[in-house]
Amino acid sequence: MSTIFTRIIHGEIPARFVYQDDHCVAFLDVRPLARGHCLVVPRQEIDQWTELSSTDAAHLTKVAHAIGNAQKQLLQPKRIGLMIAGFEVPHVHLHVVPINSMADLNFALADTSPDPQDLDALCTQLTQALGAAGLD
Repeated sequence: MSTIFTRIIHGEIPARFVYQDDHCVAFLDVRPLARGHCLVVPRQEIDQWTELSSTDAAHLTKVAHAIGNAQKQLLQPKRIGLMIAGFEVPHVHLHVVPINSMADLNFALADTSPDPQDLDALCTQLTQALGAAGLD
């Protein structure tokens, strides 16, 4: 059975994509830990990040780095958190989260009903910022 991320990648479940290429996708989390929280997910369904090739791991990190810089520019948090936990969905995904403290990385505090209009606006802004940075 496909993971929820595979279903998102195949268009079976809608998502707000900020980036896509042949190897990965990035989209806004529907249960954000903080405003602008994005997930970077390989197209290939791989359970644990340690099972990625070093090339794929580097590519995901490169995309996460660009997203983090766009988040920093747009949202001006104190830091950009990067986390790979892997317990929520058995498909590698990097959390790129604008944070102001370690408490912002607490999954128990995720926003279960973010404003859809705000998510749409953030998606557009992040996509444009990534394009301007050369990550189309």
